[in-house]
Amino acid sequence: MSIFTRFKDIVGSNLNSMLDKAENPEKLLRLMIQEMEDTLVELKASCAQVMADKARLGRSAERLNSEVALWESRAELAMSKGREDLAREALLRKREIQAEVARLGEEVNAADDTVSRYRDEITQVEEKLTQARDKQRSLVRRHTLAKDRIQSQGNIRRFDHSDVVQRFDSFEQRIDRMEAEADLVNISRKSNLEEEFDRLHQDEQLEKEIAELKAKLGNN
Repeated sequence: MSIFTRFKDIVGSNLNSMLDKAENPEKLLRLMIQEMEDTLVELKASCAQVMADKARLGRSAERLNSEVALWESRAELAMSKGREDLAREALLRKREIQAEVARLGEEVNAADDTVSRYRDEITQVEEKLTQARDKQRSLVRRHTLAKDRIQSQGNIRRFDHSDVVQRFDSFEQRIDRMEAEADLVNISRKSNLEEEFDRLHQDEQLEKEIAELKAKLGNN
């Protein structure tokens, strides 16, 4: 696949739509990011090569412009010496070189257009690459959170079906029994205390009755 075909596929792709349809979005994103990175490297390399070619063409044009000036001065020299024939040859040579300079100028302009196009394409691929990397980070975060939730839910279910709950229930029942026993002790103590007061009350009543009997018998 050529660099231009890959570029068109990349900038024309709808990431959201592709990810929605993908069985493994994370894997697809990794492949797309790798493809974008490779394409970006090739675009930059190609752009750099065109820029180097443009610089070379510019140097050639400068050298030829110097030759144009040289042949023009030679034509003037030949005419000043009465050598019109040589002047004509010098001007023809000057014309040939000027045509070459014009051709090089067209190539420089074409190189400018190509560099501009490459830069636009590089910008577009970089934007798509940034978008894909953002999507990748988002998917990784969501995947991590989902795994954590699955693990947490698994732990909850494991605890629900383990003997942990039974041990808690058993411990709670034991505490209930201890609290009940403590209540029974308090009830027993309360009952004994009430019996003591009841006996005191009965003894007081008995003494009162005895005193009344003694008083009655003493009067007789």
